[in-house]
Amino acid sequence: MLKTKVKWMPVLAFLPVMIACHTASQNKNASIHAEIKGLTDSVAYITTPGIDSARTDTVPVKAGSFTWTGNLAGPQKIYISTGHRFMELFMENSPVTIKGTADSLYFSEVSGSATQDEYKAWQRSIKDISDAQDILYPKLHEAKDDDKLKAVLEKQIDSFRLAKRVRMKVYVRQHPASNISVALIDDMAMMGEFAPLDSLYRDLDPKAQQTTTGRKLAKRLEVLKRSSIGQPVKDFTQNDVNGRPVKITDFKGKYVFLDFWASWCGPCRAENPNVLKAYNTFKDKRFTVLGISLDDNGEKWKEAIQKDGMPWTQLSDLKGWKNEIASYYGIQGIPYSFLLDTNGVIIAKGLRGTELHTRLSEILQ
Repeated sequence: MLKTKVKWMPVLAFLPVMIACHTASQNKNASIHAEIKGLTDSVAYITTPGIDSARTDTVPVKAGSFTWTGNLAGPQKIYISTGHRFMELFMENSPVTIKGTADSLYFSEVSGSATQDEYKAWQRSIKDISDAQDILYPKLHEAKDDDKLKAVLEKQIDSFRLAKRVRMKVYVRQHPASNISVALIDDMAMMGEFAPLDSLYRDLDPKAQQTTTGRKLAKRLEVLKRSSIGQPVKDFTQNDVNGRPVKITDFKGKYVFLDFWASWCGPCRAENPNVLKAYNTFKDKRFTVLGISLDDNGEKWKEAIQKDGMPWTQLSDLKGWKNEIASYYGIQGIPYSFLLDTNGVIIAKGLRGTELHTRLSEILQ
């Protein structure tokens, strides 16, 4: 088996990151035997996340089959990817069999993992919410420029999202030592608010807190605390499109929509017209937008600004995902945003779609 470490790329907003944690038996190895119909790639990639980094092994594929062995510190979420598809599964140090097809790798059947079985049981427990929510997404896409209909659909989707979170919280509090409980909090911590997540984390069994995922989650919560509602935004300076340094303090006295985006981010570009609409509606009421780009190519960044017609100040240090302010706040998916009051205090986060207009109307009108 060929093993090669490769760089682990940042995970997009739509990719859930969940890592479970049990105490693993040290005298066994984790192993995978996969049979994927239609898989023509010559290699597959097995990624095992850790507390601060991740290991990715490259394994050869023969006639659609591949094998992998390793030792895990405890049951956790790992990722399998090919040239165009990926899947994720919970594993412990035991043999696992995967059967599926190349064009739907994510939905492959997994057997041999007790932790994966537990996760499947959790998914079945929220299937009614997930199914109802999934029906609404195509309708939201079809709504296009019908703002009233979009607002109704977004509110319904959000209500299902909140209902799912309620069940997550109940599950965590009923199963404080469960691998899945830690995984669910870790998933919510990708973009969640510090206070409720910290409360759930403190409800975990101490042994769960000290596992690999538990310790990783504790570090994530430390980062999330920086952007808690009511916290002042970090004082920072980055260059605009003309190379001129701009300070966040230059905007004191205005409500600022701090918009994290990038030219290569499809969902960001799709949201830009909505942000532009908000800017034009409220720009005369002590409101402005400040873009923070996670680009690393200056020409593509500037081209996107011009093409999308964004008249507000745009900043970037052109370090991609290593953007200084985005890294400080642990931004793991874009588009993402902070709404700052006139004193630079964070008063809302993650506003999109009609929710952005509703919140601004409440504050500025």
